[in-house]
Amino acid sequence: MRLGQAAIHQKNLPEAVRWFTQAAKESPKDAQILACLGQALCWQGYREEGLIHLKQSGQLLAKKARKNRDVKLVVDLADQLQYWNDYHGATELCKLAVQINPSYARGFQLLALSHSRLNQKKSALAAGKQALRLAPDNAMLNILVATLEITSGDLDSARQRLEKTLNTSILKPEEKFRAHKELARVLDKLGIYDQVFKHLHAAGEVAPRLPEVQQQDAQLVPNMLKTNVAEFDSELLGRWKNTVFPADQPAPVFLLGFMRTGTTLTQEVLGAHPRVFVADETDLVVSVVRELQRLFNDQGSIPQMLRQLDLDGVLHLRAFYWQRAKALFGDVLDSRLFLDKTTMNSIDLGLINCLFPDAKLVFLLRDPRDVCLSCFMQTMTPTPSTVHLLTWASTAQFYAQVMQWWETVKPKLSMQHIEFRYEDAVFDFEAAFRKVFDFIGLEWHPEVADFHKHAAGKFIASPSFSQVAQPLYSSSVGRWRYYQAEYSSILPELQTFIDEFGYEN
Repeated sequence: MRLGQAAIHQKNLPEAVRWFTQAAKESPKDAQILACLGQALCWQGYREEGLIHLKQSGQLLAKKARKNRDVKLVVDLADQLQYWNDYHGATELCKLAVQINPSYARGFQLLALSHSRLNQKKSALAAGKQALRLAPDNAMLNILVATLEITSGDLDSARQRLEKTLNTSILKPEEKFRAHKELARVLDKLGIYDQVFKHLHAAGEVAPRLPEVQQQDAQLVPNMLKTNVAEFDSELLGRWKNTVFPADQPAPVFLLGFMRTGTTLTQEVLGAHPRVFVADETDLVVSVVRELQRLFNDQGSIPQMLRQLDLDGVLHLRAFYWQRAKALFGDVLDSRLFLDKTTMNSIDLGLINCLFPDAKLVFLLRDPRDVCLSCFMQTMTPTPSTVHLLTWASTAQFYAQVMQWWETVKPKLSMQHIEFRYEDAVFDFEAAFRKVFDFIGLEWHPEVADFHKHAAGKFIASPSFSQVAQPLYSSSVGRWRYYQAEYSSILPELQTFIDEFGYEN
């Protein structure tokens, strides 16, 4: 265990796994050892294997907790399962925790979150309300319950709860931020449009005080985009386009776009086809970028490193990608078409095209005004990309930067690509998606029309997880018109793309 922990501090995950595995062989019923091994395996990319050990640890902790009713470690382990997106495992562990100690509010809180991420709305709300009964003055629990009420359609109750929370004299920045964001969503759903942006702007003013926001490098992605626009040319992008790659290194289908353009809807429709397997918001491409940087000791920009790469290097990086994918998803990849949907991999389109010139790309488009409104209204985990969505002006600016990169790189791409409009999917579903299936080489399958039934009850990484678990609706198209007056300040950033993509004023 000591050697394993030392390896973790040295960021040597393979060595840590080796020592933790040895420890687990010697003490197979030690919950701490199993948790350490599970975490190390997950961090190394072996998520499926790692989760087995984490869940074993959770069961051992629950068995111990039955004797003293102290379920804190059980709930902490459930929190870890949520971190690794195993919401089914987290649900089961939280259920055990609240059975053992029904007075532990955090157990019900995490149970509510688990049910929520699995689109189990009634169970989520019941667990959230039970947590709140145990801690009625907890502001974050009040916000959580209001969020669950919004999802369940109890809008008036959610509004009253959030307004009451905001009238509390002392709120932490995170509580104030979340309350304003959620209240804006409620007011939008209630049609009280003249009050929505007041709360969105209030949330934007609080955002810089959030520790998770302060930790992000806000210039990282804009600088990457500037470099990409300047340095990816047709020669580099087409360098390996005529290469015949090994059969065990096929090209995935990539599903990309800007945030809130319909990538999650599209993934769920395509993923409902029995011959498609979807990787939903993974770090596969990011891991390849890190491996490229390791090969060149992080000397130079990504385009500069790719210029120095030889064919053996390309084959190594493709093999690295598939090793990571199979570690995450197992042998299912051998029999199905692999769809890599990680929306903001759009930033790494140059690298993707260089390494996978034989890939197919589906790029999502949506009215830029609806995109910016949806991004600004949505609460997202802070990242170097999402920190640009915290104010109205920076949302439009960041959208323009990413889409300028797309417009620059699009005519230079060697991989086959199509643009797919969100509005076409909404108003002419079958015809629109038939074109996509034809493009990726699959026949139409009637099951895909019931995509929302497949989405219900499973974890989906995108913030729109609850929206794709219901039949398609059109109310989000043209929603920007309710807030037309707000666009005067950002229209200069968006007009080029509104015109380019053919959206009417």
